[in-house]
Amino acid sequence: MNDAVDGRLLEAGRKLFAGPCDFMLGVVSLETLPDEDGPEVAFAGRSNVGKSSLLNALTGRNGLARASNTPGRTREINYFDLGGRMRLVDLPGYGFAKVSKSDVERWTRLTNDFLRGRTALRRVCLLVDSRHGLKPADHDMMDMLDAAAVNYQIVLTKIDKIKPSAVPSVRDGVLAAISKRPAAHPVVMATSAETGEGLSELRAELAAFVER
Repeated sequence: MNDAVDGRLLEAGRKLFAGPCDFMLGVVSLETLPDEDGPEVAFAGRSNVGKSSLLNALTGRNGLARASNTPGRTREINYFDLGGRMRLVDLPGYGFAKVSKSDVERWTRLTNDFLRGRTALRRVCLLVDSRHGLKPADHDMMDMLDAAAVNYQIVLTKIDKIKPSAVPSVRDGVLAAISKRPAAHPVVMATSAETGEGLSELRAELAAFVER
């Protein structure tokens, strides 16, 4: 994108995420999914990667999504409505979680079925803790997304927890790892819910789905 388009989308992203944003519903089965009305962007990541904190920071609402130090807090697919223009979807965390194996299997099936059947889904933001990089569970999730042919973008979280000089090498390492994955978006975002770094750029990326 050229500078003019960048500026337009940055402003569009600011307005989109500064507007109304409300919790819609929590989904525990495909039968209770809302009608496909407008673009949807989902957020996925390992348990405790910072999904709730990022969603709260993006929308400027401290209590929109519940943050917790307990892995596996999100136990359903949570929908948030951005003023009727876009829906944000918080997927259950994967990887380590202090829950039963049967619950993990149920959430995995629900997520997989959701990814394969949701035509309104424009992108999945796959969150990765910048301190740890890609883990086996992340590769499993990318396998699922590739198989479902769902476009996804890696979003590094918690970059305030590492040295600024380390961010480019972490980003480059992730880019190399996803370079041959068919559904991966070739731009890796680096963000911090604490400092706000990278949030304007991420809002602009997502605003493009309602500006088209």
